[in-house]
Amino acid sequence: MKNTILLVEDEKGLADSLATELGFEDYNVISASDGLAAVEEFQKNKETIDLILLDWMLPKLDGLGVLRRIRKESQVPVIMLTARNYIGDKVAGLDGGADDYITKPFEIEELLARIRVAIRRVEKQENHQAELYQLDDLTLNIKTHQVFRDDEKIQLTQREFDLLKTLFEHENEVLTRDDILDLVWGKDFLGQTNIVDVYIRLLRNKINDNHKDEQLIKTIRGVGYSLSKEK
Repeated sequence: MKNTILLVEDEKGLADSLATELGFEDYNVISASDGLAAVEEFQKNKETIDLILLDWMLPKLDGLGVLRRIRKESQVPVIMLTARNYIGDKVAGLDGGADDYITKPFEIEELLARIRVAIRRVEKQENHQAELYQLDDLTLNIKTHQVFRDDEKIQLTQREFDLLKTLFEHENEVLTRDDILDLVWGKDFLGQTNIVDVYIRLLRNKINDNHKDEQLIKTIRGVGYSLSKEK
């Protein structure tokens, strides 16, 4: 399936040239020639846009303003295109949420390479975000927020769900109580580590782990816990 690029550039000659080159590379191109049009095109097509090429100096709303509006609702990759070569501008663009920055004039091959890298990075991240975890007869579905054991639906609180998801994400690894606190409760949690033991017990009861011949949530004495089918 073709990737779609939103090209935001007010210099018509450059915009036409870039659109042609991107078409040769088999990208779908949506074009906008000012900042407000860019925001409007993004709103209309945000479900299909894979990357944005965004000029800094634009009529009506500059590139940094466009970037800030987009970042309020999307982490789509953005590469800034600009003739401004000041370090302060680069820092402002990157701090504003740009993924990359290329200064005009540039070689088209360099730009195409940066586009490929940015899109590939997102695709890799998406591929690593599993939608369904399964171990033996225990399943956890991220999209539907459902957990099943032996085809029986299990009702979990949000914290219990997050705990089980974390154990799935680190399947066959041993997580200490501190590890689990950081991953599930957050690094700023100021409570006692025994809250982990309490929630592990609650989770085991709900998934009926205490009544199985082989528990999936294992206690590693003196260390922590592990989700594993290994004995």
